[in-house]
Amino acid sequence: MITEDEVSRAFLLERFGDFLTLEQGAALRTTDAYARDVGRFVSYARTKGVREPLGASPRLLREFVYHLKDVGLAPASIRRNISAVRTYFRFLISEGHLVSDPSERIDTPKRWLTLPDVLTAEEVQRLLDAVTLDEPLAFRDRAMLELGYGAGLRVSEWISLGIRDLLLEDALLRVFGKGSKERLVPIGRRAIGAVAVYVRELRPRLERGAGKGVLFLNARGTPLTRMGAWKMLRKYVEKAGLDKHVSPHTLRHSFATHLLEGGADLRAVQEMLGHADISTTQIYTHVDREYLRTVHRQFHPRG
Repeated sequence: MITEDEVSRAFLLERFGDFLTLEQGAALRTTDAYARDVGRFVSYARTKGVREPLGASPRLLREFVYHLKDVGLAPASIRRNISAVRTYFRFLISEGHLVSDPSERIDTPKRWLTLPDVLTAEEVQRLLDAVTLDEPLAFRDRAMLELGYGAGLRVSEWISLGIRDLLLEDALLRVFGKGSKERLVPIGRRAIGAVAVYVRELRPRLERGAGKGVLFLNARGTPLTRMGAWKMLRKYVEKAGLDKHVSPHTLRHSFATHLLEGGADLRAVQEMLGHADISTTQIYTHVDREYLRTVHRQFHPRG
């Protein structure tokens, strides 16, 4: 079995410490923190069969970053770990032990470190059930919530949908996202039903010639504003007794997370969300991991 000294020599850890102190002029506290962080990376790399720095790949480093979040490190600690590992690989290159840096494309995952709450499927149902027929705009509100969650819409997309963007016979919604980029999003039968009822029963009564072809109108017959959508959602969040901070974007996050939890392909979810880069969609694979970890803690006897 390989000893700690042999691991240290293989990964040049003692020389890295000297580099930090003598060449970088780092404070003792920084040197100790970076030594611990790089030691954590080396331990992780060894569990993946890597026996020397040359075996480290960009993929291994990406997986290491997700591992840090999965074990519950705070965002600041994760950022410091990444900084330490980058410094370590710069040291290896400067010493001639590596010719390329596997850490140069590793970004600090700021976005998924600050994701808002995601609703569970049961909480989504409670939210939808809070829309009762005694509400004057019940048909509109139910249709809005069904589409917001059922199609993963941004709030700007939510309020700008046009009547002509409904392709209900094909179970599709035409959405114009960032940069007016068009995409087609499938919608389920419950969303189709709710929208059909709203278009047939309520929207004609709201339309007074100022609707501009927009799907969702306010009580005055004009297109619903961003603030109007927020107020509508907040009303039903309170009525449903949900103790999470829920915004229109929470519905979008929940849409993506529930698809991935159900086994959906990441590229399909990317297409439905309208993300130009799949790395943006990958933040939801973390949410899925967080959900699984929560379930494990809650239900496993040794959680």
